[in-house]
Amino acid sequence: MELQVINSPFTQEQTELLNRLLPTLSETQRIWLSGYLTAIQASGVAATLEAPAVNAAGQPAVPAPAISKEITVLFGSQTGNSSGIAKKFSKKLQEQGFEVTTSSMSDFKPNNLKKVQNLLIVVSTHGEGEPPDSAIAFHEFLHSKRAPKLDDLKFSVLALGDTSYEFFCQTGKDFDNRLAELGGTRLTPRVDCDVDFEEPAAEWMNNVLSELNAASTLTPVSVSSVGAAASTSTESEFTRSNPFQAEVLENLNLNGRGSDRETRHIELSLEGSGLSYEPGDSLGIIPQNHPLLVEEIIAAAGWNGEEIIQVSKKGDTLSLQDALTKYFEITVLTKPLLEQIVNLTSNAQLRKLLEPGNEQELRNYINDHDLLDLIQDFDLRGVTASEFVTLLRKIPARLYSIASSPSAYPDEVHLTVRTVRYQANGRDRYGVCSVQLAERIEPGDQLPVFIQNNDNFKLPANPDAPIIMIGPGTGVAPFRAFIGEREEQGAGGKSWLFYGDQHFATDFLYQVEWQRWLADGVLTRMDVAFSRDTDEKVYVQHRMLERSRELYEWLQEGAYIYVCGDEKKMAHDVHSTLAAILVQEGGLTMEAATDYLIQLQQDKRYQRDVY
Repeated sequence: MELQVINSPFTQEQTELLNRLLPTLSETQRIWLSGYLTAIQASGVAATLEAPAVNAAGQPAVPAPAISKEITVLFGSQTGNSSGIAKKFSKKLQEQGFEVTTSSMSDFKPNNLKKVQNLLIVVSTHGEGEPPDSAIAFHEFLHSKRAPKLDDLKFSVLALGDTSYEFFCQTGKDFDNRLAELGGTRLTPRVDCDVDFEEPAAEWMNNVLSELNAASTLTPVSVSSVGAAASTSTESEFTRSNPFQAEVLENLNLNGRGSDRETRHIELSLEGSGLSYEPGDSLGIIPQNHPLLVEEIIAAAGWNGEEIIQVSKKGDTLSLQDALTKYFEITVLTKPLLEQIVNLTSNAQLRKLLEPGNEQELRNYINDHDLLDLIQDFDLRGVTASEFVTLLRKIPARLYSIASSPSAYPDEVHLTVRTVRYQANGRDRYGVCSVQLAERIEPGDQLPVFIQNNDNFKLPANPDAPIIMIGPGTGVAPFRAFIGEREEQGAGGKSWLFYGDQHFATDFLYQVEWQRWLADGVLTRMDVAFSRDTDEKVYVQHRMLERSRELYEWLQEGAYIYVCGDEKKMAHDVHSTLAAILVQEGGLTMEAATDYLIQLQQDKRYQRDVY
């Protein structure tokens, strides 16, 4: 391409400059330049072009049209991690001059998607590859025939997950692939985060900001300031990456003598932390591994517990004993871990386990074994500790639903934790955090904690709205917080609790408190199911069916439904029971009942805290 000087309005010098520039422009750059000149003409304001920034790959970043300053950030969150990241990043984008719309996927109108030109998605994966509750409707819309073509969309996805699950970050992958199928262009590649998500999330945010800033005249933001965006959404200086050392005030066993279960009631002081929470939030604890398991691993591998090893990219070091106790996860195996370990050993059995066709055998092994089993079963004694630990992931925090009202217990937080002990493959096994709390934590000790906000599990804004709470076992924890808070508020709304466990005499958690709240009218009604006290096992869903007419009437009156506890069995059964009640009492078809429950979730009248 060469500009002809005949009838040209340009001087000779300008013509030479243009003839040097134009042949070097890509199609995208020519389109942008055309829009740039049009914008100047329309506004009447002269502008100065600045040298373009470079993207994360070190290539010149092509400036984008002015619309790039409008960003939509959508999040799909089950426990609050995605929500916290999205909101912090949105704030950082706004500080940089971008016009940002931030929304939970459950609040976003899918038909508006075709109007969005720059989309950032932060989403977790729930259970075995399922979208979190707040993302279900948007996920279904995007994968339906109603999804629009998105040829003008630029997007990027941050996926949160857990490599101990087979379908790691599946929901994020689903969104990333589907947006591309619909014609969207990736602003930056998708980033998949394991449970220790802070660093990769900060890196993703840096890359996104680099691309966005390169497309505008905005000043780029520094890496260090973006890193703060990955913390939880509390104003306190104490976060997941900088936990507060909370003093233990009380540690009691709630189960009676003769029970097969041990459930600890833990009270912690938050005094001086600046941490605050609402009923429905969770408390994160950074746990320590069982000292016996650590010793057995060191002995089985032939290592020296006093050896000093590096535990982080920053160069932090610990003794091997401390590293395996306080820093690394040693109770959970993942497929990525085994795939890396196989490169350090010549063990044919381990290599065979990872071969195509052995997926089910691999799945069974990962689910039923830990690091000690792996070392013993595949004779990994020849691998050095310094090589081995570089493959281990950081020990993840354990999240527990908060069992206290902040209004009733200022500067305190209470937990309800069931102790996990069992035998498998000829060895005793221990729940990492639950057994630490039961056996090695006493009043006066300290625990590293942080608050995990959960906007997806909250009391109704209207204190007069009726609520139905379904929480067997330790799933009753947040409902102790709900009722305690309603008592402090003087709320007028009706409340109904469905609670279950094994035995009335030994396993009725917080029985005295529930009875007092019933007597005072704070709790309107309570239905219980103790499965081992009758010949036939009776669970909370059976009690729900027995009260189906009243339960349906409460729903018609605008009641909010809350479910907390086991996701795989209990929550599934409760969901099916709710649908059956809608069919039986409301005369709906099963398809209509399913749609009714989806709408309740969209309206935030059906909320679940399941795990």
